[in-house]
Amino acid sequence: MPFQSKASGAQKSGGGGRRLQLRFGRLRLPFLGALSLTAAGKGGAAANYPQPSAGVHGYCSRPAARSISGIASKAAFVSLPNGKVTSKIDPPQKASTPVLGDARPMKRAAPALTSSAKRSFGVSLPSLGMSTTAKEDAPTQQSGAMNNTHALPPMVHFRNSLSHSWINHLSPEDPENRERSLSKYRRAGGHPGRPVFNGHYVSVRPTPLKNPKLVLHSPELLRELGFREDEAASAPFVKYFSGDVDGAFEGIDVAVADASDADDAGMVYEKEIETWATPYALSIMGRRYTNNCPYGTGDGYGDGRAISVGEILVPHTGKDAMTCEDDEAKEGDGYPTEASRYELQLKGAGQTPFCRGADGRAVLRSSIREFLASEAMHHLGISTTRALSLIVSDTSVDGTSGDTSTRPWYSDSAQTRELPTMDDPRLAQYDEKQRREIISQLAAQAKSDPDMLMEEKNAITTRVASSFVRIGHLDLFARRVEAFQSKEDFDPKKVKETMRYQELEDMMWHACYREYYSTAYAPFFEKKDAKGAAMALMEGAMTKNAAMVGGWIRVGFVQGNFNADNNLIGGRTMDYGPFGFLDVYHPLSAKWTGSGEHFGFMNQPNAGYANFAVLVESLLPIIDAEGGDSDVVRDEMLKKAQSVFSDAVDEAMRAKMGLVGGPEEMGKEADELWGELEPLLRIARGDWTLFWRQLTYVAETYSPAKGNADAKSKEYDGMMKLLLGEGDAYPFYDKLSDENTASLRAWMERWHKALCKCYSHASTELDARAPPEESMRLSNPKYTLREWMLVDAYTKADPGKPPGSPVSIPGDYSGIRELFELCKDPYGEGSAEMHKKYYRRAPDESLRAGGTAFMS
Repeated sequence: MPFQSKASGAQKSGGGGRRLQLRFGRLRLPFLGALSLTAAGKGGAAANYPQPSAGVHGYCSRPAARSISGIASKAAFVSLPNGKVTSKIDPPQKASTPVLGDARPMKRAAPALTSSAKRSFGVSLPSLGMSTTAKEDAPTQQSGAMNNTHALPPMVHFRNSLSHSWINHLSPEDPENRERSLSKYRRAGGHPGRPVFNGHYVSVRPTPLKNPKLVLHSPELLRELGFREDEAASAPFVKYFSGDVDGAFEGIDVAVADASDADDAGMVYEKEIETWATPYALSIMGRRYTNNCPYGTGDGYGDGRAISVGEILVPHTGKDAMTCEDDEAKEGDGYPTEASRYELQLKGAGQTPFCRGADGRAVLRSSIREFLASEAMHHLGISTTRALSLIVSDTSVDGTSGDTSTRPWYSDSAQTRELPTMDDPRLAQYDEKQRREIISQLAAQAKSDPDMLMEEKNAITTRVASSFVRIGHLDLFARRVEAFQSKEDFDPKKVKETMRYQELEDMMWHACYREYYSTAYAPFFEKKDAKGAAMALMEGAMTKNAAMVGGWIRVGFVQGNFNADNNLIGGRTMDYGPFGFLDVYHPLSAKWTGSGEHFGFMNQPNAGYANFAVLVESLLPIIDAEGGDSDVVRDEMLKKAQSVFSDAVDEAMRAKMGLVGGPEEMGKEADELWGELEPLLRIARGDWTLFWRQLTYVAETYSPAKGNADAKSKEYDGMMKLLLGEGDAYPFYDKLSDENTASLRAWMERWHKALCKCYSHASTELDARAPPEESMRLSNPKYTLREWMLVDAYTKADPGKPPGSPVSIPGDYSGIRELFELCKDPYGEGSAEMHKKYYRRAPDESLRAGGTAFMS
């Protein structure tokens, strides 16, 4: 099976860190070699984690493929032009901020909901199953939309439920550091970019969109957050989630709900609107970087265009009212047992101190992709941030243009670079199978940079999660502690007294509180057992992140830029930028020109493991300070993580084949079956979605539950015919050769026998399982959000301006809405129209087109 891992004894690396030997996979491919993982060592040095085996989860080109001059493309990054948008940056800080070096207790949570706030959410709704943003231990039933005759004005009940734990638990930058940053790095033209030397957040107001128009919202998530359905189209809602957080409440009296209702009179109160951006660090494949920061220190990296606009508490169904306490008080027992916490964040909300010269905006094209992909992933059953709303800056009724940004993008003529043919003289030294493999790999990596600048409408997507705590957050504060520890006069006994250490520990406690309350926060916080909390946090993050990556493999998703700063501690998919769902299967497939091989499809488990290694390294200063043995903790955690990540991917592949719940030896047989199938899918360019869905239809038609346990030759011929489909549903982009057809038929026979064996074994158990075709149907989606679908939808939504006209052509949002509906039932059959339109191979031209086959 792919992604088998084997830990060697720990060896000292040259950088003073640790070296673990990982063995991911047993498939040895002639031109695909080993990938090296790196994770920061204890002293800030890099520790390498090589993978000597050429497994499916360790792909990397060898010189044989790279030596073909002029064929392989190189990744490139495009600098975006500076924008002219200004924003309200850094309002006055709260008083009583400790000075550098002071020891500080952790600030406590915001107040719980009052009875009036809870009452404003109205009647209960059944559980909506929001597994992707609900906490591990929070009940799934939420309070629903308000349903009474004294309805509050739009957004008022949202404001009543604000409870900003990030602000109340954590700290802003020190006033002295802020002044030092502003005085030294103040930029001409009012650009807010500057270093932030300490603190967990900076207060920053979003820059409102001009002429905001609601394009799309998620009714399901809207209800889950306690909104009424009619609120989505209201002016306050559109204002707030297009960045005008203060203007949304202009003219709304929030002092009293309704004086005619004596029970509610005077019960509604005004909560302070807090908005903030956060700093974090960048680590790629386990190696820490600072050269992405304009100052070369890492102090200028963070939320460059994402601004949090509130956390809310939504009470669970049927719970009693909770007591209200002042803003700095300890939170009552409402969270998480009686209420769930959600954070709302605007992506594309304008400049922050971390925007590094950019305009802080998102364009409609990328915002459509973010919204639809978030919701698609949710309905695929994989942990993810959600999308509440998509709002565009549109042309007003009087013809006034909205906000736009200029972005590098691809013209209609942009194509992949020319690939060699089978008779290319440069390939003469290789046999036919090797030539096909080289061409297949080059096709997966043939990319180019944008060839034009395009003016596009601005838009904002509101994304929602229980938290947006990233591994990069802990990475940043751990680096600062390690920098302090590297000083010559460093006294280990005094590290806990420093602000740097306190900020790291506070960040750790907050991560536990937000994501692993019952396992990492509640058992340890009152006892001040930071070591126990850190260990539990590692365990939880390991399990959830491995499950997330296993889910990506199952549905054919490539995140594209899976750095530690794009990896949430809660194991939730986020940052839908250069993502892509597979068309043609290749282990190195990725849409982004900068993905390289390390973020290729089947290398994502390696990247997830490397990110987890960064998390472990970031928590080791706490282990040391609490008297633990950080070397032992590191080695034990990383060794365990190898198995956890490996098992998650193994389970995903077995589920796709329906080989779940069989006898003990079935695991080995499933490994071997995938090992035989993988090179055939790769060389014949199989369609990841179509192949597995067609195999599901085979399992359904020839189900062992229907008495097909002893299939004959005639049945296997029928299985092959069904698997290969018809017309555009043929699951290979290259016609199978006679040799490959024979190999696939032999594989089919062996697979079907294994399927029958699994079902027979399960049928003897006390708890009878569902037929294998049912579990396969829920593991192999019929519809995924492929890029050629998205391109068609977002091109109609923003067709641009006619030549010589200052006004944009009105957008057609019907394609976006159709894809949104498609995303809601990815495992169902869909209508006949949807089947014909979307259940097919990608159009040939889309496999070479810039912006579709690849993107920057």
